[in-house]
Amino acid sequence: MEPATRLAPQPRPVPRHVAIIMDGNGRWANQRGRPRVFGHRRGARAVRTIVTAARKRGIEYLTLYALSTENLLRPPDEVKALFGLFRRFMLQERDEMLQQDIRFRVMGDRSHLPPEVDAVAREVEETTASCRTMNLTVAVAYGGREDLVAGLVELTRQGIPITAGSLEQCLWSAHLPQVDLMIRTGGERRISNFLLWHLAYAELMFTDVRWPDFNEAHFDRALTEFTSRHRRFGQVTLP
Repeated sequence: MEPATRLAPQPRPVPRHVAIIMDGNGRWANQRGRPRVFGHRRGARAVRTIVTAARKRGIEYLTLYALSTENLLRPPDEVKALFGLFRRFMLQERDEMLQQDIRFRVMGDRSHLPPEVDAVAREVEETTASCRTMNLTVAVAYGGREDLVAGLVELTRQGIPITAGSLEQCLWSAHLPQVDLMIRTGGERRISNFLLWHLAYAELMFTDVRWPDFNEAHFDRALTEFTSRHRRFGQVTLP
């Protein structure tokens, strides 16, 4: 009998769904003696870099936390500037997303979006609706608790029994699969009301790198770390 051949360990696939809390723009700008909005502008460049990197690496879903419901309580000038940057980003990147076959969605309480921002968002969503290579979701005026409440309110309105499955279908985030990898930049170690339902078994990674400095190399290190982790989903690994 021939000796058994030992199989080499197989590389684990890239995560299907990566979610990123893009933190540190304001502190990055303050460190350089510049206004906070300068950091947000530089952060928009990092968005472009990471979206491109994620697509190249075969990530199916990329969800970016841009503006939380709590962030809406920041000074009005900063919130206005953030909405303006978001509108500009969508207009500038619309054709590129279409060319790269990236479907774009906005997720959150859209009643907080200025009409001109919401109009552009809906136009870009419609334009890219048939794209299939990657799904890019930007969470704006979003909160995980608010997402869950909105789902429960919708179930009650429709008279549907509340189950895990029915609730998931009524969330703002219903189009998203469970998160595989969540990255937070900027040095904080918390999830800050982000995708509470979808982070149940996500691998969490935190980096001190502030979002404007987060680049492809940092992203690749996170993906490499993800492949080294053993995900059991509450079960036991058999010998």
